[in-house]
Amino acid sequence: MMKRGTEIEPEIEEDVSELEDITDFEPDSEETDQSTDGEGKAPEEQAPEETFQSKSGHLLWSSSPQDRGGRARVENIIKMTPGPTRYAASRVDDIKSSFQLFLPESIEGIILEMTNLEGKRVFGDTWREIDLVDLQAYIGLLILAGMYRSNDEATKSLWDEESGRPIFRATMSLQQFHVISRIIRFDNSDTRSIRWRNDKLAAIRNIWDKWVERLPLMYNPGPEVTVDERLVTFRGRCSFKVYIPSKPGKYGIKIWAACDARSSYAWNMQVYMGKPSTGRAEKNQGMRVVLDMTTGLQGHNITCDNFFTSHALGQELLKRKLTMVGTVRKNKPELPPALVSTRGRQALSSQFAFTDAHTLVSYIPKKNRNVILMSRVHKDAAVSTTEHRKPLMIQGYNKNKGGVDCLDKLTGTYTCKRMTARWPVALFHNILDVSAFNAYVVWTAIDPTWNQGKSFKRRLFLADLGKALVTPLIQRRQHIPRTPASASLVRSMPTPAPAAALAALPQQGHCQKRKRCGLCAPRDIKTSLTCCKCNAYVCKAHSDLSVTCHSCA
Repeated sequence: MMKRGTEIEPEIEEDVSELEDITDFEPDSEETDQSTDGEGKAPEEQAPEETFQSKSGHLLWSSSPQDRGGRARVENIIKMTPGPTRYAASRVDDIKSSFQLFLPESIEGIILEMTNLEGKRVFGDTWREIDLVDLQAYIGLLILAGMYRSNDEATKSLWDEESGRPIFRATMSLQQFHVISRIIRFDNSDTRSIRWRNDKLAAIRNIWDKWVERLPLMYNPGPEVTVDERLVTFRGRCSFKVYIPSKPGKYGIKIWAACDARSSYAWNMQVYMGKPSTGRAEKNQGMRVVLDMTTGLQGHNITCDNFFTSHALGQELLKRKLTMVGTVRKNKPELPPALVSTRGRQALSSQFAFTDAHTLVSYIPKKNRNVILMSRVHKDAAVSTTEHRKPLMIQGYNKNKGGVDCLDKLTGTYTCKRMTARWPVALFHNILDVSAFNAYVVWTAIDPTWNQGKSFKRRLFLADLGKALVTPLIQRRQHIPRTPASASLVRSMPTPAPAAALAALPQQGHCQKRKRCGLCAPRDIKTSLTCCKCNAYVCKAHSDLSVTCHSCA
């Protein structure tokens, strides 16, 4: 049986040769349909019904579709509304607040405490403690460096007087940035050795678990969810580093992820930490991962690759009112030999097999090569009328299989990762990347008119987010940078208003209740914002918030 990972010293090598990568299916433009109307039709009339016995002998498949009832099955009924949750929508006022949904002050407080503890240990009495403004500015500079696609650029060049970018010098000195990068910590290093005996993720566990817990609280995925693996590129020392030759980075930390297939919102994640302490490989790892990643979902369809898909997984998901579509490895005992064999079969032909709960299809993209898919959603032998005559099962799989891969591509385009020899920092950079992307998904769902029509909206989002995070530190700088551009940027920043003055200004109200906006009732938009004068409920499109000091009023 093909193993998912082979341990090497000091790394873990992994063979990820998957069937869908070999056949290289391209998603078709048609929408996936489960009926034979319009796009698809039955491949041929199968005269007498045939039965196929599985390799194990415990499962009997039929060549004819089984009657599964006409009413909507309970596993196809979603009880959550796709999109941002009410909890998230009520707390998002601007781009910065959408990012802080995932990195709130509770998590930032842990990082501050542990970083200052490490600073005192390294620098002693000369250490000047950093505060929340310093940390947020540091994170903002990382995000801006990613937005400029400068993650591989030398840090020194970002602060260069001639070729650098003024906002970096205007925010903090290069020395201060290097100091924070050196001493940033996420746990108490004095007690780590004790915790590491039972937890390989001890160096970042404090914030990782809190961060993962917040992912499903902010966004409800649509009907299609993708479960797959990600690779956080890292080549330093790490006891659970893996080698995946099919990934661009090849070496790094593997993360199991569940994403919304449409928006690629990261809904759940789990770090793969190698073999258990017993030294024995985990059995049924694929099933365990999918069940862990989909905890809390109901009525969704799970798309996964051939490492995860099995008949037993489909049965377990059915108990949770979930369905499944995925490719299947040819050595699975539940497969009938008749569908695995390619002898005598023509190219572009399909052969189906059914049970009362599952559907199998064996498709021949070219001679002597077949791909097998298993589905709990599709219940007939529907084949598209396009040139390649692909089964609708394959079209549906191709449409939804890229949720996690799309997340990797999008976060990799503007990644904030910097070169580091510490794996907790590499994971922290990944947390920032995913948090910024999730915040973008939430923000554009709440305010779909924001920069509407522009093709580089995410770049604009990251630019606004980075500037919002660094602005408070720029405003309180006492030393003006020497370079003219950076000095001009600092001088152009408005001085922060005193707390007493801000308290006296009228503020836009927030209520726990949500009601329809009184100015756009036909659109049925609910909001928790209220007018500061008449207390009427208004949405963001019909309200304005401006702060003006007494001198400029």
